[in-house]
Amino acid sequence: MPSDHVIILIPARLAASRLPGKPLADIAGKPMIAHVLARAQAAGLGEVVVATDSEAVCVAAEKAGGRAVMTAADHPSGSDRILEALEQIDPERRLGTVINVQGDLPTLDPQDLRVVLAPLADPAVHIATLAAEIRDPAERTNPNVVKVVGSPLDPRRLRALYFTRATAPHGEGPLYHHIGLYAYRRAALERFVKLGPSALEKREKLEQLRALEAGMRIDVAIVDSVPLGVDTPEELDKARALLTR
Repeated sequence: MPSDHVIILIPARLAASRLPGKPLADIAGKPMIAHVLARAQAAGLGEVVVATDSEAVCVAAEKAGGRAVMTAADHPSGSDRILEALEQIDPERRLGTVINVQGDLPTLDPQDLRVVLAPLADPAVHIATLAAEIRDPAERTNPNVVKVVGSPLDPRRLRALYFTRATAPHGEGPLYHHIGLYAYRRAALERFVKLGPSALEKREKLEQLRALEAGMRIDVAIVDSVPLGVDTPEELDKARALLTR
């Protein structure tokens, strides 16, 4: 059932460095942002809004039956963009939980949005995210595959201790591929954005380390597979093949 307290925000920047214009890239007859919007809406958790710096993306989202808001073009991250959007949409602060869905996940399973909310049932958790066990040996050493190192709380949940591009942790046992989908308590999102980039965040180029360095708790729900993220022309071709079937 939808919640009056949850909003799903999709940051979508047109000027992506590796694949410019990707929110509007055609996949099976629809722009990528329309696919992401539809999958987020299918979760049935709350209103879904695209936060963008592009009139063209706004138009595409609205044509797909969604809502979009314009945000500043100079935000350093998607987190900054969704906070601006949230403040526009809800100045009365009725909404207490924000799900951040990257605008380049056209194969996202709507059920994953429900799963990422679950750790926030624990009042000690500030931010929740997802990971899947790495099955492909090549991914264990691939720096483009971000790993989460965490203490197991149960078979499907970790408390995050670190995120890294390195192969970690060392020794026998599973490695987990971090999925860049987040659920924030509103106060945690506000605190996170105000902190500014941290030392390890800048070194690893992983924004979530900022929260850990500040002592914020991130819990990780384990899911079965990683949605395809589209950052390159090759990944766009793969998404087209998957969604044209």
